[in-house]
Amino acid sequence: MNPERVGWLEPAEWYASLPSFLASATAVITDPQGRVLLVKPNYREHWNLPGGVLQGDEPPNRACAREIREELGVELVVGALLVVDWVAPTDIRRAWFGFVFDAGTVAGPEEISLQADELDGFEFVTPAEAYTRLTGNTADRLRGALHAKVTGRTVNLVDGKSALSPTGSEPASP
Repeated sequence: MNPERVGWLEPAEWYASLPSFLASATAVITDPQGRVLLVKPNYREHWNLPGGVLQGDEPPNRACAREIREELGVELVVGALLVVDWVAPTDIRRAWFGFVFDAGTVAGPEEISLQADELDGFEFVTPAEAYTRLTGNTADRLRGALHAKVTGRTVNLVDGKSALSPTGSEPASP
């Protein structure tokens, strides 16, 4: 240790002292009619956007592409980052970063080969219908993502709500 840095931690100790976070990467995938693809996990009551949890050594965009490939059996280009949502920790989990990417359009359901190990079904639905099937936080992310697709600007959320100052605007419901 450098004697001039009394009280400083060595890099490995310092990094070990920092908080850790969980993260997921999901995708907005639409059909030619503009309906949003939702998936029904067999381990949850609610529907979700395609995607999943990042592995420790995996960037969010690659995790999203991997999850799409695994869950839906299709290779899609994971494009623009639409939403970053920071979700506060709870009594049972650490803080969570939710990334939502634009994964484009598929021609129709015939392109999808569903992974039966984790998913019971999938459906293309209107955004309004999607909001009723998703958890509140995921519905907020979808609203933000559809807003970002229109404006071309990534939406920054905190617990599903706009992270802009109180004078900033909330993402509009598309």
